[in-house]
Amino acid sequence: MEVVRLGQGVDRTGMIAPEALQRTLDATARAADVARELGAERVRFVATSASRDASNKDDFFEGVHERLGVYPEVVTGDEEARLSFRGATSVVGGRFEAPYLVVDLGGGSTELVLGSREPDAAFSMDVGCVRMTERHLATDPPTADEVAAARADVRAALDEALAVVPVAKTATLVGLAGTVTTVTAHALRLDHYDRDRINGSVLPTGDVLRACDELLAMTRAERAALGFMHPGRVDVIGAGALVWSEVVTRVRDEVAAAGGELTRVVTSEHDILDGIALSLG
Repeated sequence: MEVVRLGQGVDRTGMIAPEALQRTLDATARAADVARELGAERVRFVATSASRDASNKDDFFEGVHERLGVYPEVVTGDEEARLSFRGATSVVGGRFEAPYLVVDLGGGSTELVLGSREPDAAFSMDVGCVRMTERHLATDPPTADEVAAARADVRAALDEALAVVPVAKTATLVGLAGTVTTVTAHALRLDHYDRDRINGSVLPTGDVLRACDELLAMTRAERAALGFMHPGRVDVIGAGALVWSEVVTRVRDEVAAAGGELTRVVTSEHDILDGIALSLG
């Protein structure tokens, strides 16, 4: 896995930054080498939020095609949500009570998908760790006003999402992708990134929210010193933690208002990548 940050600057400029494009194409070339070495029979390249929004996406498409032999498929937010749900529930299903609310927290968008065997409702919010960092969190560490503005943005997006996705029905909340796994590593107090300990971990909601608050309050230098922290997440994990804390809090409160109780959060290392692979089966 490589963090290429394709969405760098897209929210502000409307286009993929040249250096982000080059990082992505370099990684694509390396992935193409691996696919050839392993004898892959089918290849699928799925592009999500950043490429949906970028004015120079044709440069990206042609660059990928030149290196990989296939064009990126720009999926809608709903399709992105379905792929994430399929990937997560391929391993979570049967271990925890349904219905599941699967939350895929990315750089430019966050998908909420509710369902049991298949998605019953889904919504893609235009909030993510990169987008919120660039839009709001400029100071190191972020100021109270910056944090308040970011929270207001996320809460407005959640208001839209909850008009579509009845999260009060959630029996099991499942978080996916790098922000969530990093928050989980911090909540578990790991001294290095341990996929096996993170995958399928079940944490009390209070532990998750505490870990989010701690990461948000840290300086970049303090985050960089954490043994589990991927270098590509150092400057955006604070915003990601803020988004995740807002989602967990809102879902917990909606479930409680409906007479239920959400006391724990499940983390899955199986996500949209698994869903994409399964779609080729």
